[in-house]
Amino acid sequence: MATRTFRIWRGERGADGGFVEYSTDITEGMVVLDAVHQIQAESAPDLAARWNCKAGKCGSCSAEVNGNPRLMCMTRMGDLPEDRPVTVEPMRAFPAIRDLVTDVSWNFKVKERIRPFAPRPPDAADGTWRMDQRDVDRVQEFRKCIECFLCQDVCHVLRDSQKHDAFFGPRFFVHTAALEMHPLDTEDRLKELKDAQGVGYCNITKCCTKVCPEHITITDNAIIPLKERVADRFYDPIRNLFRIIAG
Repeated sequence: MATRTFRIWRGERGADGGFVEYSTDITEGMVVLDAVHQIQAESAPDLAARWNCKAGKCGSCSAEVNGNPRLMCMTRMGDLPEDRPVTVEPMRAFPAIRDLVTDVSWNFKVKERIRPFAPRPPDAADGTWRMDQRDVDRVQEFRKCIECFLCQDVCHVLRDSQKHDAFFGPRFFVHTAALEMHPLDTEDRLKELKDAQGVGYCNITKCCTKVCPEHITITDNAIIPLKERVADRFYDPIRNLFRIIAG
């Protein structure tokens, strides 16, 4: 057992906030969320923190630990430096509600603006479709997303530039890719990707891929293919010439 110091951000929306120091005993195997709960029980019963499953599958306990977007329930104390305090603060890309809780409702409003799945008519009279297994497998990775929004938080377009009005962010490029690459989907979302979703703002630094707790290859498998489709449609001069000729 060892005593560790935590610097946890405290404050409410519309009011000045700051870091408050707490100390608590850490035992082997504890994660940051365990320590936060222990601090709540020992010295800060009014500390607000969002969590649910404590198994890395609900995405609720997203926060920034030592400046890095992480799931608190999946961040082991033994993996953090012991020679300095552990800082815990809310995600910076979204407005704070109180303490470690942020308002992520913008993400759900954005999702509503993406055109839903529109399947082609069935291939057989019994209402079934024929699909190549490779096409099916391609989109399965995207369905692992738990909507923790860590990829949104680490993305500099949202985190630093605050372009929430012009950029949907990596989580929703993953969602769009799952629709666009589905072998049955017939909807065309490329104009929205270029304009409303702002896929062009992404400069493929792969920071979103690095923080994904589900290890989704966001940049290479979702964002880059979508950017290529947009470039082919709107910026390829040869293709545009053929479209003009063909009417």
